[in-house]
Amino acid sequence: MMNIAKEHKVNEQIRVRQIRLIGAEGEQVGIIDTRDAMTMAREAGMDLVMVSPQAVPPVCRLLDYGRFRYEQQQNEKENRKRARAQEVKAIKFRVKIDDHDFKTKTGHVRRFLEEGHKVKVTIMFRGRERTHPELGERILTRVSETLADIGAPESMPSMMGMDMNMIMAPKAAPAPRKDRPESEGAELDAPVAVPAAPAAAAPEPTATV
Repeated sequence: MMNIAKEHKVNEQIRVRQIRLIGAEGEQVGIIDTRDAMTMAREAGMDLVMVSPQAVPPVCRLLDYGRFRYEQQQNEKENRKRARAQEVKAIKFRVKIDDHDFKTKTGHVRRFLEEGHKVKVTIMFRGRERTHPELGERILTRVSETLADIGAPESMPSMMGMDMNMIMAPKAAPAPRKDRPESEGAELDAPVAVPAAPAAAAPEPTATV
C-alpha cells in the first residue's frame, strides 16, 4: 500500500482545483476536478485523501481513512513492541566476583535472553587487573557456558577502555515437530533393504536408534 504521511489533507481540506486520482483498488483514474473526486468518494462511502501534495497536480486516493488510521496505529504499536524486544540489555561483572554474585548476575542475563533481548556482558577491570585480560575472558567463557542452553556469543570478547565486552544473543526456539502416525514415521525412518542374492535369505533391516 502507498505510504501516507501522518498529517495529510482529507476531503474538504483539499482546496486545489484538480488532482491525479488513484482508486480504492490502486487503479489510476487520471487527472480530474477535485469536486468530481469528492463526489466519487461520497458515492463509494470512502474518503478522498491527499497522498502526494508535492506532485503536480497533487495525488489523492480513495480509501476508508478511519480504517487506514487504525491500521497505521496498530502497525506503529507493533513496530514499537519489536523495537523494545530488540533492545540490548547490559550486565556488568567484576573480575573478582564471588560465586553468589556470579549466579545472581547470570540469572539476570538468562531472564533477558528468555525475553528475547540481546545482552551486553561487561567485565570491569580495576587498576592492574587490566594487565590480565585472561581473567575477564575466563569469566565471559563461564557465562557463555552457563547459558549455552538459551544463548550464544555473537562475537569474541573485545576490550574497550577499561572494560571487556561480549554480546550474548538468544537462541532461536526450535521449530515444533509435527505429529505423524507411528507407522508413517517408521516407514520414513527405516533403512532401505537391499535385495540379496537369490541363494541367500534377505537380512532383516536393523532398527535405527
